[in-house]
Amino acid sequence: MFEVTREVYNQLVGLSLDEYPLEACGLVAGPCAADGRPGNIGRVFYPCHNDDQSARVYTVNPKDFMHAEMDAEDRDWEINCVVHSHTHSEPYPSPTDVAAAVSADWHYVIVSLKRDAPEARSYRIVDGEIVSEPLVVI
Repeated sequence: MFEVTREVYNQLVGLSLDEYPLEACGLVAGPCAADGRPGNIGRVFYPCHNDDQSARVYTVNPKDFMHAEMDAEDRDWEINCVVHSHTHSEPYPSPTDVAAAVSADWHYVIVSLKRDAPEARSYRIVDGEIVSEPLVVI
């Protein structure tokens, strides 16, 4: 399960809508788990520039990533999620998304704009395997 605050949820959906027709992307951070690994709660959203400027793929801008990581560290938190939008497809990881998965400890939230209302889903991607998990807004 991945929990995000209402504010984080609204920001990640809002960015997806604002960036349409291009894919949006961003990072989420929150407190670490008891074992020191990235946790399951998202407390802050970092909108990032999509360096690909594409409706089909995204690359988080390295400087945006660095700024998000530094801010998270200042809070004694960790980046624990990458978010991106799918402009015309389901909120399910594509083969490109699976290949680009950075960390087995991270959550991968996808916001689909395929229908009238945005639809967000969360996944874990471990060794190429996609596991759906509840996305809970707290």
